[in-house]
Amino acid sequence: MARSKEFDPDAALQSALELFWRRGYEATSMADLVERLGIGRASMYATFGNKRELYLKALDRYNEQRDPGLLRELSQPGPALPAVRTVVRRFAAESSIDELRLNGCFVTNTATELGAHDPAAARRVEASWNHIETLLHSALTRAQAQGELPADRDPRMLARMLLVLMQGMRVVGKASQDPGRARDAAEQALTLLD
Repeated sequence: MARSKEFDPDAALQSALELFWRRGYEATSMADLVERLGIGRASMYATFGNKRELYLKALDRYNEQRDPGLLRELSQPGPALPAVRTVVRRFAAESSIDELRLNGCFVTNTATELGAHDPAAARRVEASWNHIETLLHSALTRAQAQGELPADRDPRMLARMLLVLMQGMRVVGKASQDPGRARDAAEQALTLLD
């Protein structure tokens, strides 16, 4: 009879996600993971594979957890432009809240640490960014159709600009102690929606 797992793989994956998110891939050792997850190395390898495979699974989990909220925010019925403004302002605000800014965004962290040399990580980053861009584009297209966004604005280009701004705010927020930097950038970008 096969021995049953003596740990909760779902809880272990969440713990790994939190550790990788806080420390990054390179700064997290297998010993750190074994200690944090409270499971043996053999169990970890049998359940999750190697450190890189566990990292990619943690990144997938992060994307699953984060994206539904953004979808809800940007696809509510009614005026679309206020929702876009709220999302951009939330990203700016989160970039200056200590407990959030110090970790940054796991996707953005992955892009800066692994994106240039790990194709599997880069694909996940790109998929996340494509998803956010699509949500913004859809909301801006709806805003234009409802007369909220001027007809001479390009919803696709605005969505791309906002995506880059939002990801940039996450990077700047990790190092800057000036909350006005992200807030001012967000407000300036939002003037393009008028």
